[in-house]
Amino acid sequence: MTAATTSSPYVVTPARVLRSEWHKFWTLRSSWITLAASAVLIVGTGLIVAANYDTGGREQVDPIQLGLAGIQLAWITLPVLGVLVTAGEYTTGSIRASLTAVPRRVPVLWAKAAVLTATVFPVTFAACLIGYPLAQALLSGTDQEAPLTDPNVLGAVAGTAAGVTALSVFALGLGALLRSVAGGIGAFVGGVMILPEIVGMIPIDAVDTAVEYFPAQAAGNVSALDALPGLPSPAASLLALGLWAVGTVAVAGVLLKHRDV
Repeated sequence: MTAATTSSPYVVTPARVLRSEWHKFWTLRSSWITLAASAVLIVGTGLIVAANYDTGGREQVDPIQLGLAGIQLAWITLPVLGVLVTAGEYTTGSIRASLTAVPRRVPVLWAKAAVLTATVFPVTFAACLIGYPLAQALLSGTDQEAPLTDPNVLGAVAGTAAGVTALSVFALGLGALLRSVAGGIGAFVGGVMILPEIVGMIPIDAVDTAVEYFPAQAAGNVSALDALPGLPSPAASLLALGLWAVGTVAVAGVLLKHRDV
């Protein structure tokens, strides 16, 4: 391919696909609203919980999960955004234009996942870096005092942001698989929030161990400062989350190549 050809405005390149998806993401009002609402929930809920904390002991309550209690709400709002990024285009019918412009199809999906990752992680990490110290100011002198300068605290805060980012990309994959906003959200809530509780009732140790690697449980383990005995390490939990997210998007990509729009 000549230099003139590669510089043509009609040649589809990964950079141009990524730029297109970035532009689409930030021109949607739902993106701004969901990101802003999630950041407010992360900071505000943590402050409310910290202000009302009495005592519980480090063995029952984790400082990160207390100061960043709002992340559990973001586990819903940001994955919903992930579903909208993919399934929303099927609802409006604009996916036809996207796939016509990029005949190979799969680069569109990976670009959407990259844009979502590059947006959700910085926003949630920034919200955590603001909310956690504020919550710690209210927890000073209690058994939950654990400033950012303490060992492993900053890593746990970063893990919290990484966990919700992986959940969001996982939901993006579900949206691409089901091609329905309602279906994607339903599958996420049912599969991530409800199914583990049902499976966990099976009285078999191997099942209990497996459940800890399910998306929501792994996200909780990643954000824990004081890991409980018998639970997966934050690194193992983060790896599990990454496999859930990448695997779901990969399956969606394979089906995207072989299904009609």
